[in-house]
Amino acid sequence: MSDEPGRVFQRDTKHRRDRLVGRYMDWERKPETYREYPDRPRIALPGPERQAATLDDALRTRRSVRRFSEEPVSLEELSYLLWACDGITRREKGYEFRTAPSAGALYPVETYVAANGVTGVIPGIYHYSVRHHALEQFRKGNLGEEVARAALDQGICASAPVVLFWTAIFERSRWKYGERAYRYVYLDAGHMAQNLALAAVSLGLGSCQIAATFDDEVNELLGADGEEESVLYMSVVGRPKE
Repeated sequence: MSDEPGRVFQRDTKHRRDRLVGRYMDWERKPETYREYPDRPRIALPGPERQAATLDDALRTRRSVRRFSEEPVSLEELSYLLWACDGITRREKGYEFRTAPSAGALYPVETYVAANGVTGVIPGIYHYSVRHHALEQFRKGNLGEEVARAALDQGICASAPVVLFWTAIFERSRWKYGERAYRYVYLDAGHMAQNLALAAVSLGLGSCQIAATFDDEVNELLGADGEEESVLYMSVVGRPKE
C-alpha cells in the first residue's frame, strides 16, 4: 500500500460504517466564526446591488481571463464580488448563512483582497469583514509585483486590478470534523471561487482562478502562519482587454 502523503491522507480520512472521522464537539471550545481587525482602518462597502444577468448567461459566458484593461474596478463592483463569495444572506436560529455553502455552516475560509486598482481605495491588501461587509486595511502599497512573485511569478497578479486570496483557519472545521476537515475547507474555497467567477461575469468583468502559489510567500503577505491558517486559493479580477 502506497505511503505517498496524498494517498495516505485520502485513505486515513475516509468514513467507514465502523469508523467516522470526527471529534466530540466541545461547545465551550468552539472557535470564533468571524475574524476581525477592529484596530485597522475600515472602509464600509455599499450594499450589493442585484444584477440583471441570468444564471444561464453567466454560465455560458464564463471563461478564464488573463489579460485585463487598465480601467479600475469600482467599489460597488468589488462590494458585489465579495458579497457573492461570502456575504450573509439570512439569519436563522442564531446562525448567519452565506452565499456559498460550508460544511456544518462553520465557514473556515477567510477572504483577503489586494486592491491594485479599485476606485476610491488606497492600494494595499485588505481583509473582508463578513459581519460588517467592509474592508479592513491590512497592508498599504501597490503590492502587485510581490503578489505575482508569490503566485509562481504569474504577471497576471500584478496587472489585475483585484486579486482575491482565500485562507483557511483550519480549527473552525477541525473542531467538528477532525482530520477530515481538510477535505472540506478546499471544497468550501471552491464554492466561493465559483460564485466569484459567475458574479464577475454578471458585472461584465473577467476572472481567473489560481491554485499555483509559493504557499509560504503568500502566507507571509497575509500574516498567516501556514499551520493554523494557510492560503488555499486565489483569483484575479478585472475588465477583459479587447
